[in-house]
Amino acid sequence: MPRSGMDGDGEIFQPPARALFRQRLGQGAARGLDWLLPPLCLACRHPVGSHHALCPTCWRGVGFITAPVCERLGTPLAFDLGPGALSPQAIASPPAFDRARAAFRFDATGRTLIHALKYGDRLDVARALAAWMARAGHGLLTDADALVPVPLHWTRLLARRFNQAAELTRHLSDLTGIANEPLLLKRVRRTRHQVGLTRAQRLDNVTGAFRVAEDREGWIRGKRLVLVDDVLTTGATLEACCRVLRRAGAARIDVLTAARVVEGPFAVHI
Repeated sequence: MPRSGMDGDGEIFQPPARALFRQRLGQGAARGLDWLLPPLCLACRHPVGSHHALCPTCWRGVGFITAPVCERLGTPLAFDLGPGALSPQAIASPPAFDRARAAFRFDATGRTLIHALKYGDRLDVARALAAWMARAGHGLLTDADALVPVPLHWTRLLARRFNQAAELTRHLSDLTGIANEPLLLKRVRRTRHQVGLTRAQRLDNVTGAFRVAEDREGWIRGKRLVLVDDVLTTGATLEACCRVLRRAGAARIDVLTAARVVEGPFAVHI
């Protein structure tokens, strides 16, 4: 790619006129787009300096989840207990997945962002969330073989017109270069909405709702997979997906979400 700098003899290298023209044309187009569609905060929609960004107030309102966290559940720990530390919940009730990570808590600004994507058709939000997820899930993504979005039933997909988990996965794949497998899992039974259900009711609601695509069953064996969704609440839906993938022979199944509900001393009531 043409660039300015020093050549091998120490001379200043200038990009050719055509490259400069394309560069300036691109800058002009970007300024024109900003004039027609001024960049707005992803959460509150107030003007900001660039697209796909938050204003300072909303940025401070995002409850990013950082170390130390439980190795299995990815929930915050009160103290740094060293590598591999587990929370009491992970010890008492080990999840079906190997590890889970989330970028931020599902509270205040975080909930606004998730709802904007999921219910407000704000697909522009997915790009920013995926970037935060890539950072939060770096340890999960390092040697992953594929990203797998949690699927929607075809009737719900038809009504909503897009799957928010698939949108996040698409951007994650672009950012990381990890293969995107949007058709690996199928939702074969339409379930009622999980909002308002207890964990036991959620588990019952999604039992038998997922299966692996018939032509991909053999491919899964031995693979390291990362399940992607927008929010981890009780984990019932993700656990149902994990069990199906485990039966198909997946070697490792991790979970990466944009947000998660944090309970216990770190909980924020929503």
